[in-house]
Amino acid sequence: MFAHENLSREEAKSVLIQITEGAMNDAQLASFLTVFKMRAISLEELTGFRDALLELAMPFDLKGRDTIDIVGTGGDGKNTFNISTLSCFVVAGAGYTVTKHGNYGSSSVSGSSNTLERLGYSFTNDLDTLNQQLDKANICFLHAPKFHPAMKSVGPVRKQLGVRTFFNLLGPLSNPARPKYQLFGTSALEISRLYQYVMQESGRQFTIAHALDGYDEVSLTGNSDIRNNQGRFLLEPKHFGFGKLTPAQLSGGESQEEAVRIFKSVLEGTCTEAQKSVVCANSALAIKTIHPERSLLDCVAEAKESLDSGKALSVLKKLV
Repeated sequence: MFAHENLSREEAKSVLIQITEGAMNDAQLASFLTVFKMRAISLEELTGFRDALLELAMPFDLKGRDTIDIVGTGGDGKNTFNISTLSCFVVAGAGYTVTKHGNYGSSSVSGSSNTLERLGYSFTNDLDTLNQQLDKANICFLHAPKFHPAMKSVGPVRKQLGVRTFFNLLGPLSNPARPKYQLFGTSALEISRLYQYVMQESGRQFTIAHALDGYDEVSLTGNSDIRNNQGRFLLEPKHFGFGKLTPAQLSGGESQEEAVRIFKSVLEGTCTEAQKSVVCANSALAIKTIHPERSLLDCVAEAKESLDSGKALSVLKKLV
């Protein structure tokens, strides 16, 4: 491994299980994580690590429901507002069931867990409670540390290293609910390519979006590279029926308080047109993941209706 040899899928799975069982001391673990800063992770390694995380995760029985998750890898350094989390509320407001998997922010002021916590949501891994939330609000939130207890031993070393590691790539792939539909945002084309291979093998419906100017979601600041079960293509802002935005219009602010203010303003209809547009674009992509036969503009209209009618806001009120 340390001689720059790639691990097989089975070896990667075995190594990660050993790590969570405390088989490496902090120095060895830091050294292992640093290997992947020096070379790219292989498809076999990413898949093996993902296999281990899902096997170790606390399982979540969806009782036959088909759900969707909308999640970005982070790491784009753009500090946007919580676009993918807001899209979850819009999609839930449009009548779809959302099992959102998330954590505290790594590359923005406020990650999905930070924002939901400040809005009054209590993290839980009690499956009855979460299923009740799905019945009542069409959405529940799976705070990653609650469902991946085996990762506890890795946390302090990741924090001390202070840099992104391959674990940041694993989060979006390791939703314990194993939703039937997933919309991923990735911060690099290479990650999109890896995710595409992993998801093709999974047999689930997926869309992977990467804005070519570096955002881990459709930003409407330029063109986006899109991959899904049907293939790969480019989407321009005009394909969503929107004009081009500027990076400043997507700012998430300088504090968690500001992030929460923006979040609420989108749901309450007092946000800027730019903020509404980018949330509707990503929500539409999620709806199209569920209904690939629908036109993108019809999906945008469905997302707008969820926001304009107050249904997306009602989801938040039911949840917290």
